[in-house]
Amino acid sequence: MKYYIIAGEASGDLHASNLIKALKKRDTEAEFIGWGGDLMRNVGCEIVRHYKDTAIMGFITVLMNLKKIKANIVTCCADIEQRKPDVVILVDYGGFNLKISKFAKEHGFTTFFYISPKIWAWNTKRIEKIKRDVDEMFVIFPFEVEFYKNLGFTNVHYAGNPLVDAIESRDYKNESFSEFIKRNNLPNKPIIAMLAGSRRQEVKCILPEMLKMVNEFPDYQFVLAGAPSLDKEDYNRVLDSCSKILKGLKISIVYDMTYRLVQQSKVALVTSGTATLETAILNIPQIVCYSGEGGIIYYWIFKFVVKVKYISLVNLIMNKEIIKEFLMQKLNKKNLYKELNLLLNNKKYNNQMMNSYKELLKKVGGPGASDRFSKIMIDLLLNKYRINK
Repeated sequence: MKYYIIAGEASGDLHASNLIKALKKRDTEAEFIGWGGDLMRNVGCEIVRHYKDTAIMGFITVLMNLKKIKANIVTCCADIEQRKPDVVILVDYGGFNLKISKFAKEHGFTTFFYISPKIWAWNTKRIEKIKRDVDEMFVIFPFEVEFYKNLGFTNVHYAGNPLVDAIESRDYKNESFSEFIKRNNLPNKPIIAMLAGSRRQEVKCILPEMLKMVNEFPDYQFVLAGAPSLDKEDYNRVLDSCSKILKGLKISIVYDMTYRLVQQSKVALVTSGTATLETAILNIPQIVCYSGEGGIIYYWIFKFVVKVKYISLVNLIMNKEIIKEFLMQKLNKKNLYKELNLLLNNKKYNNQMMNSYKELLKKVGGPGASDRFSKIMIDLLLNKYRINK
């Protein structure tokens, strides 16, 4: 069968690549075309457009790039029409992919949505578009099944969370701390990891707040996880603008090894998103940091739009606060220092988070989600949608 897969950011590239590997095992003649990244390309998917050219974040930035977004949608739709895939698989990236699903449905293509857009967090009205344009929804959080069914959409499938697969099969799983710092020319000091996001706007807004901790904890080294969607110049611009905060201290950046960095860290400062769940699965204490462009205007837009009590996946899945979330104005030096000090120096406080992680892992499920999802997809394509291999 011919699969057209669209992922718009690093996390989608990761999950799509693992899904492609699983689909290949069941469909040995499969052909994959898509929008995504290097991980998808490495497992045999022809990449039409890299997500580095399509990832746009923030209300204001989106408004400034509407022309570019529309052009990407037109290009994508034209390519789908030309390639005529057996199924279009949309991976997260709701704003873009829901527009693609409308085109796909109108032109008779079977449309699967893998990893639901977070309509339970904002813009619940999107359910009407999903009912109209999406044939099957594949969700990775258990609460999403009930959410969709309560809104009248029943073609929902849950088979666990593919993040568990990605982390279970990671390289350097048994790497020691001494091996890690030697390979990366780092000092022999305990690490506090900084995961400042995968998009330029996130790094610009969030990293300066994280950097305010560097001189407060001199016995630790702060190491920045370099996102595959960004290059050294993107980080250097922000680091140079924070020279007064850093007071001459150099910040090390490690690329393409976020899991390795996190597993060697004492604590991680994490931008809200997939990374919060990844950090929890890796069993590392964390603080969630989120801010945005636009100052007070952005804050009130954010407050108006977001419909959930928590923003991190960890707290959402547990339906309670087990990790601190410092959002917008609350992301400041005083709050960060207090929480970081507790996690580093209060063993009882730290253990409470670790015990909650154990409960979280039971809810998320064990390895094998990508394979289970691939089985459901192929069964549906063969038996429900009558598509031949």
